[in-house]
Amino acid sequence: MRSVNLTPSPRAQELLGALTSFMDECVYPAEAEVTKQRAAGLPAGHEPAVLDSLREEAKRRGLWNLCVPGLSGLGYLDYAYIAEITGRSPDLAPKSINGGAPDSVNMVMLDAVATADQRTRFLDPLLDARSGSAFAMTEPAVASSDASNIATTVRRDGDEYVVDGHKWYISGAANPRCSVLFVVGMSDPTASAHRRHSVVAVPADAPGVTIHRAMSVFGYDDDSAEISFDSVRVPVANRLGEEGHGFAVGQVRLAAARLQHCMRMVGLAERALELTCRRAEERVAFGGTLSQKGQLAAQVAESRIALDQTRLFVLHAAALVDSLGSRVAQSQISAAKVLAMRTAVTVLDRAVGVHGAMGVSADSPLARWWALARGLHIADGPEEVHLEVLARNELAAQEALAR
Repeated sequence: MRSVNLTPSPRAQELLGALTSFMDECVYPAEAEVTKQRAAGLPAGHEPAVLDSLREEAKRRGLWNLCVPGLSGLGYLDYAYIAEITGRSPDLAPKSINGGAPDSVNMVMLDAVATADQRTRFLDPLLDARSGSAFAMTEPAVASSDASNIATTVRRDGDEYVVDGHKWYISGAANPRCSVLFVVGMSDPTASAHRRHSVVAVPADAPGVTIHRAMSVFGYDDDSAEISFDSVRVPVANRLGEEGHGFAVGQVRLAAARLQHCMRMVGLAERALELTCRRAEERVAFGGTLSQKGQLAAQVAESRIALDQTRLFVLHAAALVDSLGSRVAQSQISAAKVLAMRTAVTVLDRAVGVHGAMGVSADSPLARWWALARGLHIADGPEEVHLEVLARNELAAQEALAR
C-alpha cells in the first residue's frame, strides 16, 4: 500500500466544523418532518419540502457545491471527509449542500468534459439547484454491469442524434425537478467494445421520452425511474465528449460516485452504531441490559474495528486519486467500494437485530437505511465486477514482478 497523507486541507477542516454545526442545528432536527411527510404519503421521487430551506441555509454558511473539485478547490480526500458527515442523514444532508447523487457526480462529469455552451445549459442549473439530472445507463434487458452491452442506440442523423431504447433504475429521474437525462447509447456498433457508445444530454420533457414509473428498492420508494426513448431527437451539440467516448465520460463520474457513496455509507454506519449502543444501554432482558451480554458487546467491538478499517481504506483511495488519478487508483477504488458496502450492511444488520421489532418497522430508520446500503452493493458496479477488476489487476501485477 502506498504511503499517503490522510490529513484534510486547512480549508476542509474549517468546512468540516461548519458542516458538523449545520447538521446539529438544522439537518437532524428536520428529520422528524421528513418521517411525517412520508407517513402522509410523500409521492415517490419527490423531495421533502424542508430541503428548500436547508439549501438556503447551507448556501448562507458557505457549504455549497463542495463536491466539484474544479470549482470548490477541494480534493477527493477533502470531500471524502465531508461525504462521511452527510452520510449520517442520507435523506437530507447530501442534497442540502448540493452534494446528493446523481447531481453531484453529474456536475463532476460536466465540469470535466462539458463545452462552454453545455456548461451554461446543463451545469449551471445544477450548480444553482434550479433543476435536477439523471445518468441513464442501466437497462432491464442486458447485463448493464458490462457497459459494452448497452443496447440503447444513439444514431447520428445529420445535425442530430436519434435516441431509441429502454432504461430502468435511473436515479434522479423520478424527481419532478429532473430536467436533463445524460443517456448512454450505442453510436457505432462496428467499433471496439469501449468505442461503441456515446453520451448525449436529452431534455426530460423531449418528445419521445416516457417516464413509465418511479421504482422502489426493497419496497422502499426511490427517486429512480423506468424510462423509454422512442425516436428522441437532440442536437449533436448535446453530445458530451467525443463520439464513441461514452465509456470514458462515464468513468469520470463513476470514480467520484464510488468514493462519495463509500464515505456516505461509513457515516451512515457510524450513526447506526451509535443507535446500537444507545439501544443496548436502554433495553433490559434476562436480568441485565443488552450491553452486558457478551454476544452484543462483541458485535459492537467488531463494528468499531470494521468501521475504522473501512474509513482508512476509503480515505487512502481518495488520496491516491488526488495524487495519481482515478485510472492508477482503479484497484483501490474497487476495493473501497466492496469493503464499504459490506461494512455498512453488516453494521446496519447488527443495528436492526439489537432493535428487534423496532428495527424492522417504519418507526425506525434502520430498515430503510439497510435497504439503501444493500442496494449500493449493486449500484455503480456490483461487488462481483469490482472483485474481478481487483483480481485481474493483482494477477497482472504479480506476473509483471515475476518477469
